Amino acid sequence: MLKLNLKRKGKRRVPTRTPKPLSAPGKHNESWSMDFMSDALNYGHRYRTLNVLDGYNRQALAIEVDTSLTADRVLEKVIAWRGKPKQIRVDNGPEFTSNALES
Repeated sequence: MLKLNLKRKGKRRVPTRTPKPLSAPGKHNESWSMDFMSDALNYGHRYRTLNVLDGYNRQALAIEVDTSLTADRVLEKVIAWRGKPKQIRVDNGPEFTSNALES
């Protein structure tokens, strides 16, 4: 007898979570959102854009396009123009692993 039967694993239960609503900014410079996007031209040359938006009125504070971008370079310009925000929202992409964003 080969005994090919495998034990069945039970379902893993995910703990219940109470979703918290996203806080809506009440004024300008309270919350900014940043995200990188990339694309390629017809002949294969790749470029990236960094978009910085104000969360209060969804105004585009900066759209920087280049083949090599750093968040530092763009943020310095926007902070000099608008001041420092209370918070910056980013996705969990690998491009936001810089220590410069910690301060």
